[in-house]
Amino acid sequence: MIDITRLYCGRDTPADSLRYGHGRQSRPMAGAPVIPRRPRSAAERRPVVAWNVSRTCNLKCVHCYTDSEARKYEGELSTGEGKALIEDLARFRIPALLFSGGEPLMRKDLFELASHAVSLGIRPTLSTNGTLINEETARRIRKIGFSYVGISLDGIGSVNDAFRGQPGAFTKAMAGFRHCKQAGQRVGLRLTLTRHNYRDLHRIFDFIEAEEIDRACFYHLVYSGRGKESDDLTHEETRDALDIILARTRDLHDRGLEKDILTVDNHVDGIYLYLKLLAEDEARAESVMRLLNWNGGGMYSSGVGFGDIDFDGNVHPDQFWMHYSFGNVHERPFSEIWMDASDPLMAGLKDRRSYIHGRCRTCRWFDACGGALRVRADLVHNDPWAPDPACYLTDEEI
Repeated sequence: MIDITRLYCGRDTPADSLRYGHGRQSRPMAGAPVIPRRPRSAAERRPVVAWNVSRTCNLKCVHCYTDSEARKYEGELSTGEGKALIEDLARFRIPALLFSGGEPLMRKDLFELASHAVSLGIRPTLSTNGTLINEETARRIRKIGFSYVGISLDGIGSVNDAFRGQPGAFTKAMAGFRHCKQAGQRVGLRLTLTRHNYRDLHRIFDFIEAEEIDRACFYHLVYSGRGKESDDLTHEETRDALDIILARTRDLHDRGLEKDILTVDNHVDGIYLYLKLLAEDEARAESVMRLLNWNGGGMYSSGVGFGDIDFDGNVHPDQFWMHYSFGNVHERPFSEIWMDASDPLMAGLKDRRSYIHGRCRTCRWFDACGGALRVRADLVHNDPWAPDPACYLTDEEI
């Protein structure tokens, strides 16, 4: 995750301490135990864990990494098993638990599970399509103590509806967003960049400003589930998209509008940002590079600082790596699975510098990028240590 607002504009944002080793931390929830969340180094971070609590979803998005539909799936963790999992995660001292899906609000015991997490000092966040959040649901989300709600959109109006597979999905999602705002719940947008929506980026930023949206995360496409490589941006289009995101974020900052703008799933963005900043302010650029080097990019992401548990209890390096499991929480606790480097992929992810080859290995920005997203290399090349095909830097730049 690249914090554009923090790095390009120099404004402190929540979670700076977790990403960059110092800076502002999010405020703890009232009454929750305080868990130290500032790691001494990125390599020592406990993982932020995404738990796909249900595969069932009321929509059918064209790039869904879990290939979810509006039907019942067998094998999901029971309420008791879910609580036992949360207790293990609390003992393991993870910094946050992301409740995801499918659509997590389709699971009837979601709030019971989230309340259990809060009682044990875990910061819960919610990844949702937003269409099921009415006024009462928004108030419950706020009362339980979700630290953040991310609502997924993929464009404005009919563009979003085409992606989501349901007419009216945009209107319902925005109603959910407004209900969260009215309830005092911290909420933002999540958007996946594809060839079908990136040309609407200026409209999307206009929308972010008009709707007083405080946070937006722009995800790079990963070819998992229904996500197709053919829907991804070309390298030239990716650079164009980043230019727009950087320029619009700077404009918002310069006008005093406090927005947290981030990009996700391609650590190359940090290097691209640095090179842009280097031409503008060399001293600022070097301070940004120190933050990027501390963070380590992909080097300390999947398999180190981020992990996933799917609907059936299988543990994965991240939510896009559903085709490989380290083990199942029915058989061993997550904490034990996560620290077991006898698995060859886990060993490599925890020491990827020794495994990565090709242009990533010889890149002069490796310390800051860390080889970007390994699962994309695995999906395209059937080799997790191959160069990330989404790296859009030229040979001269690296």
